[in-house]
Amino acid sequence: MTFAYALRCRECGREYPLDPIFSCEFCFGPLEVAYNYDGIREATTRDSIERGPTTLWRYENLLPCDSKYKVDLGTGYTPLLKAERLGKAIGLDNLWIKNDTVNPTWSFKDRVVSVAIAKAREYRFEAMACASTGNLANSVAAHAASAGMDCFVFIPDDLERGKVVGSAIYDPTLVMVRGSYDDVNRLCTELSMARPWAFVNINVRPYYSEGSRTLGFEIAEQLGWRAPDHIVAPMASGSMYTKIWKGLQEFHKVGLIDTPHTRMSGAQAEGCSPITTAYNKNTFNFVPQKPNTIARSLAIGNPADGYYALKQMEETGGGAEMVTDDEVVAGIKLLAETEGIFAETAGGVTIGCLKKMVASGFIRRDEETVAVISGGGLKTIEAVQDKVTEPLRVTANADAFDQALLERQGALAGARS
Repeated sequence: MTFAYALRCRECGREYPLDPIFSCEFCFGPLEVAYNYDGIREATTRDSIERGPTTLWRYENLLPCDSKYKVDLGTGYTPLLKAERLGKAIGLDNLWIKNDTVNPTWSFKDRVVSVAIAKAREYRFEAMACASTGNLANSVAAHAASAGMDCFVFIPDDLERGKVVGSAIYDPTLVMVRGSYDDVNRLCTELSMARPWAFVNINVRPYYSEGSRTLGFEIAEQLGWRAPDHIVAPMASGSMYTKIWKGLQEFHKVGLIDTPHTRMSGAQAEGCSPITTAYNKNTFNFVPQKPNTIARSLAIGNPADGYYALKQMEETGGGAEMVTDDEVVAGIKLLAETEGIFAETAGGVTIGCLKKMVASGFIRRDEETVAVISGGGLKTIEAVQDKVTEPLRVTANADAFDQALLERQGALAGARS
């Protein structure tokens, strides 16, 4: 059972059946799932959600798929952690970390794939497929393996080794394409027209993208059924960033929280920042960029939801920031050293941008702020492997250890002075 009843064009409002289609036949605008919110309100309470599973399926009534088709690897309901040490370091009194590094394949992409594969099985597609910058490939391959489905994942040929192995271990047909993610996506769009495969971010994209709303649901529930003052999230296509806000709005529509007044801000890497660049120019018309950044999971130069992300910034009073590669690494290290969370490069982007927004006064010290950390650091160790402190190398006796420790402490003291 699902309370979804149609696909609706985000531009002209025309409605279509719940089929595997992704664009409006009239204006070519993107399609989005429409729900019967009155039905959800009658069937859903805080108590019914709290009694549900500790996964994203606790929000079954708000998802666009029938749970009988689900492939449940344990995705969602990830920790919302009070980040007191990080908050103190950057100047925030009430900072939270939404830690999606602990999902089954170590990124938030498990949320969107959980929904996409349920719809793919409902539509009886023969195989799962995707265009990916790495994390999505990992998740699609894992879910397809669990479901016993064939799988085809397409990635740029310059991805981090951890993400390549993180897909290959599930034995999909793994295709490395010469070029950027935008080249990969063009190829997959062409292939999706002629093959009976569920390309999760193309022909089933309207359903796939709905999985990110569960981040908004969880943040509100874990804060005691209320929305925070500010959320900072990374932006690649802009889909996750916009769906978090949609989730908060929907929780209000069905009576679970009060009206959200959350400011939504986005984070990008300087080497691929079409949305932030447009924001800084005060325009909704972003210019596609050729990516050149270590934050490859965010390296989408022509973001599908870029316009909607910019509109959301205006609607909520949020903003956007960008950081250099060095600031990405510094953000990864700062989060690890203060809160014990090892994030991938997208997490470094989020923390780096959060720090800059606080320093500029755009985020006030007293704002209750949630930073979304979307993926785990073992996927992108190349970014930091030369930036961490080398281990002490000693023989197996206490005197050797004491001598090495003294030398290290002396070197550190000299560097500080």
